[in-house]
Amino acid sequence: MSVTVATLGFPRIGPRRELKTALEAYWSGNAKVEALLDVAAGLRAQTWKRQHDLGADIIPSNDFSLYDHVLDTTAMVGAVPAIYGWKSDQVGIETYFAMARGSRAGAAEESSCGCGHDHGPAAKGAPAAEMTKWFDTNYHYLVPEFTAEQNFRLASTKALDQYLEAKALGIETRPVLLGPVTYLLIGKAKGGDFDPLTLLPRLLPVYVEVLQSLARAGARWVQIDEPSLVTDLSDAARAAFGEAYDKLSRAAIGLRVMLTTYFGALDDNLDTALSLPVHGLHVDLVRAPEQLAPVLAGARPDLVLSLGVIDGRNVWKADLNAILDRVEPVLAAGREVILAPSCSLLHTPIDLDRETAMEPEVKDWLAFAVQKIAELATLAKALNGGRAGVKAVLDAATASVASRRTSPRINDPAVQARAAKQDPALARRSSAFDVRRGVQREKLKLPSYPTTTIGSFPQTSEIRKARADHDRGILDNAAYETFLREQTALTVRWQEDVGLDVLVHGEFERNDMVQYFGERLSGFVFTKYAWVQSYGSRCVRPPIIYGDVARPEPMTVEWWRYAQSLTKRPMKGMLTGPVTILNWSFVRDDQPRATTCRQIAFAIRDEVVDLEKAGAAIIQIDEAALREGLPLRKSEWSTYLDWAVESFRVTASGVADATQIHTHMCYSEFNDIIASIGAMDADVISIETARSKMELLDAFAGYRYPAEIGPGVYDIHSPRVPAVGEMTELLTAAAGRLPADQLWVNPDCGLKTRKWPEVRLAIENMVSAARAARA
Repeated sequence: MSVTVATLGFPRIGPRRELKTALEAYWSGNAKVEALLDVAAGLRAQTWKRQHDLGADIIPSNDFSLYDHVLDTTAMVGAVPAIYGWKSDQVGIETYFAMARGSRAGAAEESSCGCGHDHGPAAKGAPAAEMTKWFDTNYHYLVPEFTAEQNFRLASTKALDQYLEAKALGIETRPVLLGPVTYLLIGKAKGGDFDPLTLLPRLLPVYVEVLQSLARAGARWVQIDEPSLVTDLSDAARAAFGEAYDKLSRAAIGLRVMLTTYFGALDDNLDTALSLPVHGLHVDLVRAPEQLAPVLAGARPDLVLSLGVIDGRNVWKADLNAILDRVEPVLAAGREVILAPSCSLLHTPIDLDRETAMEPEVKDWLAFAVQKIAELATLAKALNGGRAGVKAVLDAATASVASRRTSPRINDPAVQARAAKQDPALARRSSAFDVRRGVQREKLKLPSYPTTTIGSFPQTSEIRKARADHDRGILDNAAYETFLREQTALTVRWQEDVGLDVLVHGEFERNDMVQYFGERLSGFVFTKYAWVQSYGSRCVRPPIIYGDVARPEPMTVEWWRYAQSLTKRPMKGMLTGPVTILNWSFVRDDQPRATTCRQIAFAIRDEVVDLEKAGAAIIQIDEAALREGLPLRKSEWSTYLDWAVESFRVTASGVADATQIHTHMCYSEFNDIIASIGAMDADVISIETARSKMELLDAFAGYRYPAEIGPGVYDIHSPRVPAVGEMTELLTAAAGRLPADQLWVNPDCGLKTRKWPEVRLAIENMVSAARAARA
């Protein structure tokens, strides 16, 4: 039986971030919706053909999204919250983007989304939907909201449209849908205490309608993603899977269902998954290689197994011979097998071949999305025709993997020895928070409800051009530094004028909050074109950690010293924490992640100590990604949280009581890890709370969090500017949950991606809201 190759999803943004450019042109009013949709169609066609040419036999459709695949599902089932004023037959593009980004008070009328329907205007001035992390990745999704009276109806034919679009190009695809049970489980109940799973009987008819439309159009398979099957599930959730797939399998006559799981092992949900009346099951054998044996033992003979053997979330080249050793016995048993990445390739850069400037030895260790499909094609050729036909490719892969394990460039004995040192004092401040708080208040003399920002200010086109000119050698070092100093001085002066209490320097010299530090640490390598989508048009280039990590010299001290010289108000030192650097990088897989994180912690600790020596009274160490590294199974949480919290404390504990340590976290649920956040022992934490209307503070209130908190009153991921009254109401809600003397006032996150006009107005409103709260 011939082995086939499948991909579960491909990056959407385009090799040159064409989707980002088109989205932002449309949002700014510089392009019509037709131009955006043309770019999107071109990217889809290019992506389908590329996967086909690389050797993929099963190519996905409906994995492309203008913003987010969960938001696409919300549009598909018509679960648009009432605040967006949606009344039409189908969800149009203005309502879609209003949920994603909020809508301005003067929003234009809704444009056609290309579905052939006309739509009314989206609600004016509506906030964006709540955003959070997709399982344990750095991809953000828009959280569905459900009411107890929720009704669903088919409101987007995108899945069918994109299947037919590919078919017209001569490419047969396997449409991808987010599974109904996972969709309900990752959503949020609003306006009442009820379980969203109770809505399943109302939701399933929409899925039935979609599946039947695909079957009528000639689709042979559909991929239904249910990643929640690798998480801790209640008995009710397991029962929901049975109810859902019994109905879907009976309705989808002529359409075979590939149930897709990823990001971990099925474990105690294995029996549930194997009992479902589906035609195929995909399992992640990169994150959970141990699950292959029990899956094989329990799977019925006719169940097609899709084996996720290539890492869809990291960038390391695979040992193809080793994979063949594991897969060949499965084929020998007569099982029909599909080879695939462990998950969608959405989480990897597109093409390594574009990295022409990378050091050859390190480049030889890597594989991006394009190369991963080629790896799968090589594996299929070896399994179908024997290893001899592709021996040179197989041996080269094995040699590359061996080279990385033994290369002297990855090992630094001094770094290893320091990280291995076990001294509890390294992770402990000299005094308890109550003592430190008094010393810090005496030193800083800040008003109640002190105002600050999270760190970055807008990276304008002028700043991006100067950085690009400097990178190309058009602007020399002296001219570039003069430009950055001018930008910093203007921003410091404006912060004083607007009345902020604690200032930041704006971070104009920084390209990215992780990349900037990684470029100044040993053990990292960087790319020029390896962009990965974080959300919407926001793309990042994660650093690649290939070796031991150390800090050769100070990284931020001189910029802080310059900024502080411009003002008498406190200037925060701005750093990225070790856990966030780890979780937002592609990390070496030849040692435990905890070991790498501890090495980073000591490197950042050195920077914290040097900032204090230079005179910094407030140092912020952002840990935006602490929660996203949390394992999906609660049984594994304590191990992760122990080393993650200790790494932060190692970073922050080298300073005196009078030095105030801040941290920042965003777009996470904190209830279940609040004790660990408390154990970090930061003096001030700023968090995202605007989209949740301060609901996230309930965890801190219930825990009686002792330190100070800056709940975000301004959602920076939306162009919408909240009014003073709206921010004042949020502060009132915060003060109803926590003592007022614990509260700071700040935006949800950094302002790097925003425009100055909206930032100026929003921060002015924020300062006015703080003054109102003081009064």
